[in-house]
Amino acid sequence: MSRRQDRRDRIARAFQAFRVAVGASRGAAFALRDQAVTAHASALFELILREKGVDHAAEHPVLSRAMRNPLLAEPLHHVLTDQRAVFGDWVASEPDRLAELVTDAAPGAAGEPHGRWLGEIGKVDGTGPVPELWRIGTAQADGAPDHFPFPVAVPLLDESHLEITSTPATRDAAESLMESLLLRVVSYFRPGMVALHVWDVGQLAGALPGLYPLTRGGLLTVHDPGRLDELLEELSEHIRRLHTRVLVDGHPSLRALAGTTGSRTEPWVVAALVGNHAALPDDERKALQRIARGGLACGIQLILLDVPLTISAPVESVRFAEPSHLSEPVTARCSMSGPYATVTMDEPLPRERVTTACHAIAEELEHLRARVGAFGDLLPTGEWWSTGSASGVRAPVGFRDGVPVEVALCDASPHALVGGPSGSGKTNFLFAMIGSLAARYSPDELELYLLDFKEGVSFAQFTPGRRDPSWLPHARLVGVNINTDREFGLALLRFLAEQMRRRAEAAKAQEVTKLEELRAADRDGRWPRIVAVIDEFQFLFAERDAVTREAVGLLEDVARRGRSQGIHLVLSSQDVSGIEAFWGRPAIFEQFVLRIALPRSRRVLADLNDEALSLPRWHAVLNHESGIRHGNEVVRIPDATAKGTLDELQERLWRRRPAELTVPRLFDAGRTPSLASLMPGSDTPVPVAVLGQLVDVAGSAASVPMARTPGRNIAVISSSVADASAVLAAAGVSLAHQHAPGSARFTLVALVPEAAAPVAELARRLSGHRVETLALDGFGELISSLSSRVVSRLAGGAPDPDPHYLFLFGVDGASGVLEQKDPATFRSGLDALRQVLRGGPETGLHLVGWWRSVQRLRSVLSMGAGVDDVGCWVAFDVQGSELGTLAPGMVNWSPRPARGLLFDRYTLGRPEVLILPDVTEPPE
Repeated sequence: MSRRQDRRDRIARAFQAFRVAVGASRGAAFALRDQAVTAHASALFELILREKGVDHAAEHPVLSRAMRNPLLAEPLHHVLTDQRAVFGDWVASEPDRLAELVTDAAPGAAGEPHGRWLGEIGKVDGTGPVPELWRIGTAQADGAPDHFPFPVAVPLLDESHLEITSTPATRDAAESLMESLLLRVVSYFRPGMVALHVWDVGQLAGALPGLYPLTRGGLLTVHDPGRLDELLEELSEHIRRLHTRVLVDGHPSLRALAGTTGSRTEPWVVAALVGNHAALPDDERKALQRIARGGLACGIQLILLDVPLTISAPVESVRFAEPSHLSEPVTARCSMSGPYATVTMDEPLPRERVTTACHAIAEELEHLRARVGAFGDLLPTGEWWSTGSASGVRAPVGFRDGVPVEVALCDASPHALVGGPSGSGKTNFLFAMIGSLAARYSPDELELYLLDFKEGVSFAQFTPGRRDPSWLPHARLVGVNINTDREFGLALLRFLAEQMRRRAEAAKAQEVTKLEELRAADRDGRWPRIVAVIDEFQFLFAERDAVTREAVGLLEDVARRGRSQGIHLVLSSQDVSGIEAFWGRPAIFEQFVLRIALPRSRRVLADLNDEALSLPRWHAVLNHESGIRHGNEVVRIPDATAKGTLDELQERLWRRRPAELTVPRLFDAGRTPSLASLMPGSDTPVPVAVLGQLVDVAGSAASVPMARTPGRNIAVISSSVADASAVLAAAGVSLAHQHAPGSARFTLVALVPEAAAPVAELARRLSGHRVETLALDGFGELISSLSSRVVSRLAGGAPDPDPHYLFLFGVDGASGVLEQKDPATFRSGLDALRQVLRGGPETGLHLVGWWRSVQRLRSVLSMGAGVDDVGCWVAFDVQGSELGTLAPGMVNWSPRPARGLLFDRYTLGRPEVLILPDVTEPPE
């Protein structure tokens, strides 16, 4: 037993030793595990503190308990030690660097403390850099010494919206911040460059009463708390207007456009909305979100106070903290300074100083408005003729609060209607517009066609004159004094319609639809914008006749389709309401989206828009919205008619004109065209008789081909010997000019006494050719001989190789001679004359005769002759109703001085107006 017991004891002791060894091993393992867990937790905790920050951990519900755990005291100590070391280095240099950055980004009133800028009036006009930041106060980094603050500023104009959130105890401080920011903005820029809008959901008169003096000049608009939708609609319309009128050249924003042009033509709009933490209705919330998205590109900035809104656009925030007790200072957190800096706002501005400053700004605005803007201020400050017209033409024509305001002729506003009574400044406005456009666009980009129906010569200065040889390079046609030549206005519309057709065909060939696309597809072609200006255009539609009917149709067609082909109309009138031809045709004026109303004008703007009635002199209402009231822009028009304005600009442009550019054509209804200017060239296939000048854009000669074909005779119908003699002289001299000396035969017969002197004068001018002059006593024998010769040649006799021109002055004066019969043939002289008319042209004999009435010409063209035998006629003092049998259809014609009606049944489809030429010889 003792041995067994001994063995058991030894086993028990060994097992106990094993248990002790295992326990020691497990204790050591647990100790090592606890050390590893503590080390891992410490490392992880330190990593979290360094990534999230001690301030974040202190506010976190789990991490804040960990910070009180003594086992984690060592990593917390390490992080705090490193933070103090790094923060000490930051405090030593970074606050000063932040102050420098804010100073650079917020110059002048945008960044200076209140006492250094309050009350000043801004001079910046938008041509230079815009402040990137606007000061709101100072910030202190959490844990930094009190003597290391740095300035805090927020972006505004063109950069970002601003959202301010307050508490009941900090509402006054938030409103003071908003007032301070708005006053900083209007104090930095020249008055008029910034427009303020304030809406307060809780106050009828609106918040920010210290700014109310700005309402005097329209710089501040306070909106009714129940009509936020009206403000949102106004802002939305502003965005639409800028995208359709201004941002059409590919510029993404007004800031980009100003960077290209060097000037800002549209003011900034700052809308301050004061809410009460309640959500807006869905419609208003969605409209405000749309404005926030598209507003920055159009110069609209939102400052929202307690208006909860999710904005998908750049936005900065200022959130005021609720103080724990009344004695605690008001502080905030700002997205610009981050969550670890406490922002203290600048001290509220004294109310009396704010009011004084706003009064000074409003008075300066009134002073700017009273200042007469100079014409030179409309001209570009950069390189002239550097603007492209592919998408349209636009140029400033006046000033609003000292800021240039543009008119635009483009797809959105293709045509313009200008209205105002006599003396209201229509001509001055047109001159300002023409000069501003001409300085920006080269003659390859813009062509001008200018007509003035008044009895004046306003546009004549754009062509060379005796005193001033310069002319406007962009002008291709200038018409003045044309109130009695309405056909010239019709000719211009025909020309524009033809240009429209030609461009449409070219666009179709290039498989495009608009001029902008055509210019991109056909870079070798020349496709300038065409602007046709017609002053007092109502005269074109003054009568109920064929001219008015055709002009109305052409005008409607050009107005409707011209926009896509780069053809624009600018029509000016004293009163557009009395044009009877447009009654029942509203589609014509609907195309004239751009309306310019001068003082006391009526019916130019929309029916309920009467703003022009109270305009002072030198002002105009510009409206790119078809005259609707919300599109009104009141601008001051500078004097463009004084010496040293448009005339000086024209001379400068004329000196830099392209060498290949031709002189513009001047059509002056008060001037008589010279015969020398109408003479045909040497390449004419058959001789032509020049009778005068046609009323067309090209100033073409009224010429009649004298080919050896039936009907190539000419009849002149007039009771005036002067008019008839002038036409016959023009025909004779022009025909002689086209034949070599001695190669043509002219027979001149004076059949009435008053024709003797004109016949003698014409014979003198035809020297060098075979000229025979006769009187009434030799006419019977002459006409009988010529008739026999015509019959013989028509029967197969030898033709005369040289042409023979028979000029009869006063044919009806030989009625007694013509009624006598030849005893041998029993034929009268009238029969012989009819034979000459019918068969003479085929044998080279052409008759150019003057009859003193239509009835006497008809008596010849009967009983063996017809109207076809006189293929061309010119009528002067004859009513259109008398000419019905000589031309197809109804002839609308009333006599007027120095004008005749021409019809060539073989070359013209309808009678055309002829201008009597000056047939006197030019002085040597």
